[in-house]
Amino acid sequence: MADPYDGSGAVDLSGVLSEIQPPILETPSAAVLSDSLNSRPSTLDLFAEKNRQKWAHNDGARCDFQSRPMLAYRTGLFLLAVWKRSVYGKTLTEIKADDAMIPKVAEATAALVAEVLGNNLAAGGWAIITTPKRRHLQRNFASLVADRIASILGIPFYEDVALCRSMQRVNATFTMNVCPSEQNIIVFDDFVTTGQTMLSMKRLFQPTDKNLVYIAGINNKA
Repeated sequence: MADPYDGSGAVDLSGVLSEIQPPILETPSAAVLSDSLNSRPSTLDLFAEKNRQKWAHNDGARCDFQSRPMLAYRTGLFLLAVWKRSVYGKTLTEIKADDAMIPKVAEATAALVAEVLGNNLAAGGWAIITTPKRRHLQRNFASLVADRIASILGIPFYEDVALCRSMQRVNATFTMNVCPSEQNIIVFDDFVTTGQTMLSMKRLFQPTDKNLVYIAGINNKA
């Protein structure tokens, strides 16, 4: 190979480059690609794990049931929460599965409602409802708690007031199944994270001119 340096300050690399051989890449034939694609299981659901996860509770979300009621704000509404999430205590999944938690959550929530509403509650015209059922249609934790709250406060509980046909949480559209006759309505949800479900309830009731108070058992947001 000739000396690439010609003494003029420039380096001639043409000879070096001409000796470099590019690698030969073998491209699979169309038949091979077709066989590879056809070998995949036809029943594979690429979204199965994703669908499962959107209903799963984060194991880091717990509640120690220390008394710290609060007024929380989510985009578009204020809500009262009896407890706040914690790194200690029961997980949200354990709470929902434990029948002993129903009276515990109901009694604490009823006490907060009675303290906040006071004479307004005693004046009558109140009812309690829940957000739509999505997963647990038979044993729904929020409905069981709301029914117990209604019994403690001496007000009616309307079940399945709102219906939701989709899994979507953000900008979900609910339909009115039955509208309570009472003017003042407590909207209860066991756990509230983003507040989107409560916000959908607010939009649903806007044409009715009802007075809504939003109550959550656990404020599931750090």
